Amino acid sequence: MDVTKKEEEFNLREIIKPYTKRWYWFFGSVILTTILAILYIKFTTPVYKIQSSVLIKDAKKMSSASGDFGVLAGLGGFAGMGTNSIENELEIFKSKRIIEDVTKNLKLQVSIYSREKYHDVELYNDTNPFIVHVVNEKQFEELPKKPIDVKIQGDKITLSSEELKKDVITTFNKTISLPYANFIIQKNPKFNRKKVKKLDLNDFYFTYSDFASVVDDYQKALEVDLMDKDATVIGLGIAHSNKDKSKDILNNLVDIYNEYAIKDKNTESKKTKDFIDERIVLISKELGEVESDKERFKVDNDIVDIQTEAKINLQTSNETRRKSLEIETQIEVSRMLLGFIDSSSNQVLPTNIGLDNPTATSNITAYNKLIMDRNRLLENATTENPLVKEVTKDISGLKNAMRESIQRYLINLNATKNQINRENNYSNTEIQKVPRQEKLFRNIERQQQIKENLYLLLLQKREEAAISMAMTDNKARVVDHAYVLKKPVAPKKMISVLGAWILGLLIPFGFIYIKELLNNKLISKHDLEKRTSTPILSEIPRLYRKDGEIITKNDVSPLAESFRILVTNLNFMLSKKSEAKIIFVTSTIKGEGKTFVSVNLSLALASSTKRVLVIGSDIRNPQLQRYNPAMKNTKGLSEYLYEEIDSPKEIIHPSNFHPNCDFIYSGVIPPNPTDLLQNGRYSLLLDSLKNDYDYIILDTAPLMLVTDSFLISEVADATVYVTRSEITEKGFIDFANKNIETKKIKNVAFVLNDVHKSNFGYGNKYGYGYQAEEKKWWQKIF
Repeated sequence: MDVTKKEEEFNLREIIKPYTKRWYWFFGSVILTTILAILYIKFTTPVYKIQSSVLIKDAKKMSSASGDFGVLAGLGGFAGMGTNSIENELEIFKSKRIIEDVTKNLKLQVSIYSREKYHDVELYNDTNPFIVHVVNEKQFEELPKKPIDVKIQGDKITLSSEELKKDVITTFNKTISLPYANFIIQKNPKFNRKKVKKLDLNDFYFTYSDFASVVDDYQKALEVDLMDKDATVIGLGIAHSNKDKSKDILNNLVDIYNEYAIKDKNTESKKTKDFIDERIVLISKELGEVESDKERFKVDNDIVDIQTEAKINLQTSNETRRKSLEIETQIEVSRMLLGFIDSSSNQVLPTNIGLDNPTATSNITAYNKLIMDRNRLLENATTENPLVKEVTKDISGLKNAMRESIQRYLINLNATKNQINRENNYSNTEIQKVPRQEKLFRNIERQQQIKENLYLLLLQKREEAAISMAMTDNKARVVDHAYVLKKPVAPKKMISVLGAWILGLLIPFGFIYIKELLNNKLISKHDLEKRTSTPILSEIPRLYRKDGEIITKNDVSPLAESFRILVTNLNFMLSKKSEAKIIFVTSTIKGEGKTFVSVNLSLALASSTKRVLVIGSDIRNPQLQRYNPAMKNTKGLSEYLYEEIDSPKEIIHPSNFHPNCDFIYSGVIPPNPTDLLQNGRYSLLLDSLKNDYDYIILDTAPLMLVTDSFLISEVADATVYVTRSEITEKGFIDFANKNIETKKIKNVAFVLNDVHKSNFGYGNKYGYGYQAEEKKWWQKIF
């Protein structure tokens, strides 16, 4: 598989690994944000939603006595003027004018607070020990931005603020002049200490805002909307920390709305009444003329009010016939009931048969109750039982009483029937006397009726308008008075905690994501494997303060084990030959650990039978001397290449770490290192030492910075290319790959140095060496 394909591989484990290995970041972040959310909930003043609903009466559906223009709906010029648009009513509730009146009524310009343990509490109405009245505002003065602290000691009141030059000392019921307004502070006679017994009420302050600002604030806070699109019920809502104050605002809002509606209706009713009065004068004159014509016609024809008399007689006839039928029905029902009473023997009588006799009906009910009582007694006793005999006696007596009552009722019905028949005969006789002149009279009477009906209608409407002015009903009927929802709308506990958890997860996630996104350094062995097909010999663990930098004899530390793995894998790359095997140790830039790897590799290779030599070949920036500071000024490779020293043995020094491990230090830093490395003395040095050592390790200069290492790379049997976790940039591997492909360095393998234990390919779980026991679960966590 080539490098490009390796880079394109999708490895879910590698994607989530940066997050899982830092799980404690997420845990700590969630704990912290949860604590902050709890503190936010605890120290934030709760805000409650207060709602109310009102039904707006539709003018089309209101009675004609409402006083609206609907009373003249029959007159063409006024058609449609009485209709209401519910959208208009919504805008009225939202209007600035109605909010201004609410603000004036409830005196909302001043808000009084008590500083409590967790958050400030607004005091209102009977929860407030004192009242602050605004006498008048001072125009064009700068309003306060800070609250005014109030300290009360008996009758002494001290007002203080950061914006006041000095404290103001006053008493109750005295005018207080502040730069922006005049106030009076009074004791609240309605104050109820039991209602706020949980509050300390020791530290007070109040805030003041100009009238226009308060109106704007409440206008924005007020929510007005239809409860249903097909209804005329309007929902009112407001979110506020003080429940009582919000209730008063909504209830007062409805009251003022009704006051406006009543005022508007009365104005309309007065205009209607004035118009009707003008019409009555005109119609009255015309009606008088028509009645004069009628009078002359009756006098000339010697007739009376035919239509009225005929109508009365017809009504009387119809009424008498109806009463006669009703009485006949009552007579028949009474006879049927009387027959049932005579024929029945201790049986329940029928009820609700249409008998219009309360006495008989109550007797039947009592009789039926006695019958049912007797039947229940007979279930457990005989007819000889004294109780049964007593009930039977009562039944017999009540039965006789009902019979006599119904008989008297029949006598009265027959008498009434005869009287009604006489009245009916009289009415029929009177109807037959109506003269035939009615046809002649109809023309005059029709004109009279038209004028009279219109005149009466106008009189009726005038009275209705007058009544409406005196008794106008509310336009908005309260469906639900202002009430408070149980749960506060802010802060929402569950949403706050859930948001804190999400934020607690997002913060470390975002930090890690950005860090990984911007990271261009090698971190783990997998990052190196993705970018090269060259083998990787070993991972060198990161050293901590307590760890030694040099491996020792019989060392079983992770560092020693990692270099033993390096040696094992390196031997597979080296050819089998009798003379010394030359190992080229290099890197891309300085600081990646070439010298560290060279020294420890030499100690890992050295044994009682194997001799190792380390040559400090980086003569520009010598680092080998730092492992033996006493040899800092010792002559070394530079002096040999400059031919100042002829014998290699003069520059070979024991490492002091292992008896079979020697060092050749870099020596003095020359002005022309490139020329020295090209003069042939370096190859001569190696040839002279090949038979004395089994391994020769060349600690060289970085490849990217200088060309020194390329000049001597041909002598190497194997090249150990050192990279360092979190130091080596990923782009440097492309540089290494190009040098390997062009064979500027040969037989190359990588070593990843300074790897954090959480980024090891295998050692993170099991450790190096057989002595390393697998960790317990709590050890893995901490």
